[in-house]
Amino acid sequence: MLYIYVGLGGAIGALARYGLGLMVDSVGTSAFPVSTLLINLIGSFILGWLTHKFLQTGKPSPQLVTVVGTGMIGSFTTFSTFSVETIQLLEEGRIWLAILYVFLSITFGLLSSWVGYRVGTRQRKGGEVG
Repeated sequence: MLYIYVGLGGAIGALARYGLGLMVDSVGTSAFPVSTLLINLIGSFILGWLTHKFLQTGKPSPQLVTVVGTGMIGSFTTFSTFSVETIQLLEEGRIWLAILYVFLSITFGLLSSWVGYRVGTRQRKGGEVG
């Protein structure tokens, strides 16, 4: 049964990713993969936040952790698209744009996850973080 729930969580995450990607891409076109970067940064923040706010409290079941972490957030974010888009930038001769994309993705992905984790920590301790 857990497989079904993970699949449903994955469907929700994939649909959210697709919808947000369409919204971001409708704002304008760019050689830079803004939508994937934004989606991955948001997903990193959310997973960092959930890890500490909810998943570390001992309240949710391990099954819920799997459904949300692996299913929803795992399908919302996408390392494979990031990888392919980086290769495409390199193939198009946009080497500096590819380097910038990798740098921003890794640096701000880690930072987003850390900030989410810290926000979750403060909220858990009763701090006033929004």
